[in-house]
Amino acid sequence: MEIKTIKIDIPEGSNIILGQTHFIKSVEDLYEAIINSSPHIKFGIAFNEASGVCLTRKEGNDEALMGHAVDAAQKIGAGHIFVIFLKEGFPINILPSVKAVREVVHIFCATANPLEVIVGETNQGRGVLGVVDGFMPKGVETQKNIKAREELLRKFDYKR
Repeated sequence: MEIKTIKIDIPEGSNIILGQTHFIKSVEDLYEAIINSSPHIKFGIAFNEASGVCLTRKEGNDEALMGHAVDAAQKIGAGHIFVIFLKEGFPINILPSVKAVREVVHIFCATANPLEVIVGETNQGRGVLGVVDGFMPKGVETQKNIKAREELLRKFDYKR
């Protein structure tokens, strides 16, 4: 087995959700879960089939984000993974609905940070082993950092 890291480019102002699912209908079910959770969010989904014609399926309501999702899914190259890029909202707005899709078996990450996907490649194909989401910690927060965190949460209306 060969282990590779795949750098995923996240467009400015976007977030990504990377997960695993198991059925051709997943791309449609994910679309419905997102649009029913937060209809104002702009998003694109790509899903790699793992059998049959093994296509990258796509859905969404934003062509550019759909293109980014397809590019990322094809770079990763693992079967049964899905990639969602979103704008005008955050993963927290849609993750409960995404996780509730019956076919979803795992969420690897939901982030806007720099992202590397660790894949294992065998003669059969590729599988996602894990992710590197952002950077290593540089210290422990101070009172000043706590205040800045709370202010940011208030700005996004996640804290009063």
